[in-house]
Amino acid sequence: MLKKVWLYIEQSWLLIVSSFIFGLLIAVTNTAWQPRIEQNKKDKLNNLMNVLIADAEFELAVPDVQVDLGRGKFAKSNVYKAIGPAGSCKGYCFGAEGAGFADKIELVIAVDAAFEKIEGYSVLSSNETPGFGDQIVNDFYRQQFIGAPLGKLNLEKTGDDKKIDDEIVAISGATVSSTAVVNIFNNYLEQMKAKITAEGISADGK
Repeated sequence: MLKKVWLYIEQSWLLIVSSFIFGLLIAVTNTAWQPRIEQNKKDKLNNLMNVLIADAEFELAVPDVQVDLGRGKFAKSNVYKAIGPAGSCKGYCFGAEGAGFADKIELVIAVDAAFEKIEGYSVLSSNETPGFGDQIVNDFYRQQFIGAPLGKLNLEKTGDDKKIDDEIVAISGATVSSTAVVNIFNNYLEQMKAKITAEGISADGK
């Protein structure tokens, strides 16, 4: 009996020590790779902004805007100003996030210089269901946002996905992911416009 108790204690300590060592190794690895991960994310953000608003240089316009996501949750995002070749403002880009079906969805959203219409969005990070929710990256869904008025967007199960207005037709079989993207827009656009206005940036982006 004593032998069994001792064996149990011995195995328990071995498990505890092993767990501690593996946990420490994971923490050290994450710490070591974190700067590279953050840099890769910044590079991807810059690339996506250049796709959304072409032929522009991006400068930080308003840093660390706090956005209310609802239910006591907040997120911070930087607003970048897109400067055209002649020095005029071509629009703004900013990161945006919200809860998806599987995990958090992170987008890069672009709007025009007057903050009156949407220029489009790209997916920065998403783990939505393959074949369904991951279709938020497809043109069928994304192009519905290009040119849409800046205001409250509404998700519809059916409709004309070629018509540019405030109605967004959901992806078949991926209503949750479709809703998540629309909710992200609705959470961010109004608050970002209010922040831009509060910073004294005029409607023409100057």
